Amino acid sequence: MINDHQMSDYLPTPESSRETATDSGSAPACDLLVEGGILVTLDDRRRVIADGSVAIAGDRIVALGRRADLGRFRASAGRIVDCSGKLVLPGLTDGHTHLFQILGRGLGDGMSLVPWLRHFMLPYSLNMNRETAVAAAKLGALQAALSGTTMVVDNHYAPTDTESTLAVAAAVEEVGIRGAIARGIFGGMNPGAELMGVPTDFFAWTDAEDLSITEECMAERPAGSLVEVWPCPENIVYVTPDIIEGSAQLAEDGGVRWHMHCSEARDEIGFFESVHADRPVSWLEKRGVLTHRTTLAHAIWLDPDEVAGMGAAGATAVHNPISNQYLASGVLHLDPLLSAGANVALGSDGVAVAGQDMFEAMKAGTLMHRVAHLDSTATTVEQFLELAALGGASMTGVDGGVLAAGRVADLVILDVDNIRHTPWNRPVASMVHSGRSGDVDMVVVAGEVIVEHGRSTRVDEAEVRAAASAATKQLFGEAQLTGLTRDWQ
Repeated sequence: MINDHQMSDYLPTPESSRETATDSGSAPACDLLVEGGILVTLDDRRRVIADGSVAIAGDRIVALGRRADLGRFRASAGRIVDCSGKLVLPGLTDGHTHLFQILGRGLGDGMSLVPWLRHFMLPYSLNMNRETAVAAAKLGALQAALSGTTMVVDNHYAPTDTESTLAVAAAVEEVGIRGAIARGIFGGMNPGAELMGVPTDFFAWTDAEDLSITEECMAERPAGSLVEVWPCPENIVYVTPDIIEGSAQLAEDGGVRWHMHCSEARDEIGFFESVHADRPVSWLEKRGVLTHRTTLAHAIWLDPDEVAGMGAAGATAVHNPISNQYLASGVLHLDPLLSAGANVALGSDGVAVAGQDMFEAMKAGTLMHRVAHLDSTATTVEQFLELAALGGASMTGVDGGVLAAGRVADLVILDVDNIRHTPWNRPVASMVHSGRSGDVDMVVVAGEVIVEHGRSTRVDEAEVRAAASAATKQLFGEAQLTGLTRDWQ
């Protein structure tokens, strides 16, 4: 247990620690009172409050501060959770993942992006059906929840008919986390797709038909749903301008964001220029579709003008540091993007290339930029926590990423009473450098406890794993992927 001497370094001044809700003079409504933890608030003053409490009513935080100052909530609290010696964080967002890819865990290692797509992921994807996709999505969403992720942006592109897309959204909601199912849109075959070697089977619908299916899904899962549907032109290289412009318009009309792979690999820039005679982000800006609703996965190979354009638009670049190292794709221009005014969120890119653990992503990102710049001051642990929480909230439009009165009650509670966190000297540094998903004790989403004592309160883990294992056997036989499963490559 963390002792009083260790905690004393993080005691705030009385003025900065007082309860942030208005005192009504009587016991206020409180459904859940989380008390006694170390609160890493990420509020405007970036307070770290030892022996702190968070009061929740419905899906909102109604107050937080020192436990001694929130005692009046105890009388009305529907439930009180003792978090003494535990770390309480805002919810974390995985800004780019592929839940359906989880059945391919461990395959495709040692390939760069284009061969990885051609020889592994695209054949894998073409052989997914609704049943296997739902089994994979539920397993991926459960792993995300148990890892402290409260929202995922899931780029789903296998299969993408209306019923399958909505079934995947329902599977994510069943686990209890927030989600944006970014429905992968391909439209008709085009020159960029031929250059990338994308199989023609992916281009099953016309541009208009694919956009119409997306609109149908968005109507069923509109803005404000726990799990929304977003338009997602799959990759800027292998979709048409009409698909991109139509997706941006759907997002504007529906009040959501839109998502797309963009400038991930150096080769993609040449492919795009050969078709459009322009660089990808420059093209988006000139077409008028680069806005605050634009969320670009990877966005690595940008020139200075494109970085400036991202900043001027307030667009989001989703940084996937583990994936970018796994596929040797490159290093995001982190400081230039932030300095220009762009939003940067953090993503895992899914289990097929990462691990879906945002604690791993925070550590990997922190260290990646230090070695890339040969400068140990190039990043801080605080910066990467901000990307995972605040950057993700800004990207998705969720009123979270911070512990503050009035914000959504999305919390992650870590049990740091273990050997990896002893001695406990600096909370955020210990969490980023030594933390892992196994530290997650409790997860609260929209005021509901969806993980307790490291286990789901909503779904049976054994059943989810069994369904995923059965789906994997079926998929591997149909996709003929057994050549990738050798014990020693």
